Amino acid sequence: MRVFLIGAAGGIGSATARRLVREGVEVILAGRTPDKLLALGAELESRHVVVNAADFDALERAVTEAGPLDAVVNCAGSLLLKPAHLTTEREFRDTVELSLTTAFSAVRAGAKAMMRTGGSIVLCATAAARTGLPNHEAIAAAKGGVMALALSAAASYAGRNIRVNCVAPGLVETPLTARITQNESALKASQAMHALGRIGHPEDVASAIAWLVNPENSWVTGQVIGVDGGLGTLRSR
Repeated sequence: MRVFLIGAAGGIGSATARRLVREGVEVILAGRTPDKLLALGAELESRHVVVNAADFDALERAVTEAGPLDAVVNCAGSLLLKPAHLTTEREFRDTVELSLTTAFSAVRAGAKAMMRTGGSIVLCATAAARTGLPNHEAIAAAKGGVMALALSAAASYAGRNIRVNCVAPGLVETPLTARITQNESALKASQAMHALGRIGHPEDVASAIAWLVNPENSWVTGQVIGVDGGLGTLRSR
């Protein structure tokens, strides 16, 4: 089994890569940070490719050059916590590019690559797109688009046996969220928002992604799976 993993050097991406390699999957690591990709590639003895996933043509070339694929996973994204009136146009456009444009590009390239063979595409959204959280306007808009994209693409490519699904994490402890998780008061407030009383670990999300790409789960498509400690659906306190 061979998986093309976009955003592989990030917190969730690297946890996913490690999980898949442990399960005997060949992973092609892709992203925009050469040093981190090189280090992760050396650790996992995996191929890596430096590519801006928001560039449709560049990603398509990278996916094609990777060889036959069973799955494409997009873990690329960003985190902007600002109310709309304080968000600049540049910040909004960057958020959309890093989260929604990369997801669309991944679907486009992945569908072309697996059109004849079938396979799995997994995208990453956020629980903030399922429930109203203050100061999440830009990221909720972008990731809400990712959820809708997953559903539409699942319908489009079902006849080609390409499954498209999406995970929607709550707050996960990664370098991207460090300014929240390393602030004691912010961390406590965030933990209280999750019904299970804790924030997530990258491995929590990696486990769900690994399950979705596994061919044993070939009857699962068009799903948005909350890996969020209940944040997206529950109010237990």
